Amino acid sequence: MKLQQTITAFVALGNFLSQFTNTQAVKRDDITANDLFFDGFKQQLQLAEQHNGWFTKDNLCFAISSWSKLLTHDNITNWASQYTFNTTSKPKTVAIIMAGNIPLVGFHDFLSVLISGHSVLIKQSSNDTHILPYLVSYLAYIEPKLGSAITFTEGKLQHFDAVIATGSDNTARYFEYYFKDKPAIVRKNRNAVAVLTGNEAKTDLEHLSEDIFRYYGLGCRNVSKLFVPKGYNFDAFFEAVYKWHPIINRIKYANNYDYNKAIYLMSEFDILENGFLMIKEDKSYASPIATLFYEYYDNIDVLKARLEADTEQIQCVIANGVLGHNIAFGTSQNPQLHDYADGVDTLSFLLKI
Repeated sequence: MKLQQTITAFVALGNFLSQFTNTQAVKRDDITANDLFFDGFKQQLQLAEQHNGWFTKDNLCFAISSWSKLLTHDNITNWASQYTFNTTSKPKTVAIIMAGNIPLVGFHDFLSVLISGHSVLIKQSSNDTHILPYLVSYLAYIEPKLGSAITFTEGKLQHFDAVIATGSDNTARYFEYYFKDKPAIVRKNRNAVAVLTGNEAKTDLEHLSEDIFRYYGLGCRNVSKLFVPKGYNFDAFFEAVYKWHPIINRIKYANNYDYNKAIYLMSEFDILENGFLMIKEDKSYASPIATLFYEYYDNIDVLKARLEADTEQIQCVIANGVLGHNIAFGTSQNPQLHDYADGVDTLSFLLKI
């Protein structure tokens, strides 16, 4: 199947998704096959929310909005133009084992496989089973040849040539053993960190709150730890993030907050908290839900070397330009098509198998 046909189909999907970027979906007359798919997708979103308490309507809309903005002709074409596509090679079947921590978390891998000209075999997480199959049905209607290249499975993966698997550090060890004879990308636990200097404006810290609380902190690009200078005063930080206080009204988040707070208090750990977020001094990168770890630093160059040494534990670094290779506050959950998970170029991998 030609690359341009695949791009055209995904652009149509992006236009379709643009109707669902707000909590009140707005049907448009210029969307292909809208009468067939609009109401059905609304229903699938409702089912996704009912099935997974973390998939709130707001977070579903945020994920869909992000993808609708990415799936434009210019975005996909500019991304693909950086690669050389071998149109004579025989397509392979690539298995994708998807995580289910945030909505559509495996969509980039899905898109990459199809853009590369391969077929895809999808094993979804039980936490996220409603959205992608419906979007595949839309793609298949727009471009039947593309639909024939997509298969879902609930059982054991069979008859595939390469694999992309995302999971925890524990499951990654299993994946690495099980797929040792196949070309593979295996992803482990990673987290985002933020580096503060104490000179941030209130708007910087407000934007940072999006990096912390979006998706309840469940994404690998969510900030789970702060690095702050010695003597840092957290008052301005707590004031800036307070706009997220309604999050404590979500029962699953509140349960985690209460549980982790009880553990910390019983263990007599020193924590600071504001009624919906706890911050705790800790050297670890991965913090529990409703908790943010922090660590003091003395020298920014020493910290930079530390972060480079720990790169396999870090998905991205959010800061205000102090490290030279960081991303801006408030942008961690809006990666571009060329922002690959774990820094591994998925499309390059797929074009070489």
